[in-house]
Amino acid sequence: MVYLDYNASTPVDPRILPGMIEAFDSFGNPSSLHHRAGQMAAELIEEARGRVAQLVGRPAQNVIFTSGASEAAALALLGSMLGAQNRPNIVVSSTEHKAILEAAELGARLSGGQVRYVRVDRNGVLDLNEFQRVADFSVSVVAVMAANNETGVLGPLSEVANIAKRQGALVLVDATQLVGKGSLAEVSAVADLFVISSHKIYGPKGAGALVADRHTQKLLVPVASGGGQERGLRGGTQNTPAIVGFGLAAELALKEQTSDTARMNALVEKLLAKLRGGLDEFVVNGAGVPKLCNTLNVRFVGADAEAVMASMSDVEVSAGSACQSAVSMPSHVLLAMGMTGHEASESLRISLGRPTTEDDVIHASRSISAAVTRVREMASDY
Repeated sequence: MVYLDYNASTPVDPRILPGMIEAFDSFGNPSSLHHRAGQMAAELIEEARGRVAQLVGRPAQNVIFTSGASEAAALALLGSMLGAQNRPNIVVSSTEHKAILEAAELGARLSGGQVRYVRVDRNGVLDLNEFQRVADFSVSVVAVMAANNETGVLGPLSEVANIAKRQGALVLVDATQLVGKGSLAEVSAVADLFVISSHKIYGPKGAGALVADRHTQKLLVPVASGGGQERGLRGGTQNTPAIVGFGLAAELALKEQTSDTARMNALVEKLLAKLRGGLDEFVVNGAGVPKLCNTLNVRFVGADAEAVMASMSDVEVSAGSACQSAVSMPSHVLLAMGMTGHEASESLRISLGRPTTEDDVIHASRSISAAVTRVREMASDY
């Protein structure tokens, strides 16, 4: 089986498992600092915080641990909206992840404001002219992806931040897909808040982070209150083994990012060349603009994506975001890019990862080509 859905989730890197297993021995509550068991757990969490901070290029006190990027995004959006006064509106790209879009809608309802959606062009690039028009002084926060999870298209972060900050709005960046696959220097430089997740960088599920400086943290209203954990912003006892795994995965990501990126760029180019050699009538969605090194979103004209996936038993890809796979609806990202529902339904997302080999790419190209051909032939019989 060839797994090519790394944008949905990654396997835990075997090199971090020993550290996670050892962390299970530190069973104490990290908030129970009056005894050694709690102190040991707290020390492990702070070591992990330091590792994540190194990866994102911020001080350790800027890292707030959560259960994942979705929770971190909810804290960023709801927390900033609840803390804002006389600025009830939010601006988001129409191709944001559903976690951002739904949190924005909830935040707007709670604040009595509205969500202002900004169009993208046929390649999925944000319309900066429209963004500038809707980002006025009534907006408390704007959200923009560093890299789209379905197409891999990179966002114009600096341009968005310049417009937003002239209006006094906070800038939230979803860096979930970029982390480990590209530099976070621009994200760290322009974002007031940004979110990342452990299971996208070969760490365990159930751990993520909101990154914000101390000033921005003070502007947030906690969404999950509790015992004052995570600088009072995220109540609840921390998951020590998952956080330890997140920290170790962050350390590996920082060390291997350059080599991983170069290798995946080469493998994506090889996969694309192999597909072009075996098939006609396919379109790369988001072609011609900067994208993630590992992501290929392709429309195979005349072949329904669900049927193609059902026709392959040896390659695992997706037809869009994992968070939408249970809903039989076309990708909102591809629809926002101007595709019809039918065109979007013919599109597959292929995303490579650290374990992907050249043999995997060759095998996958043959299997995908054969499946597309079968589906097209079946469709022509009706």
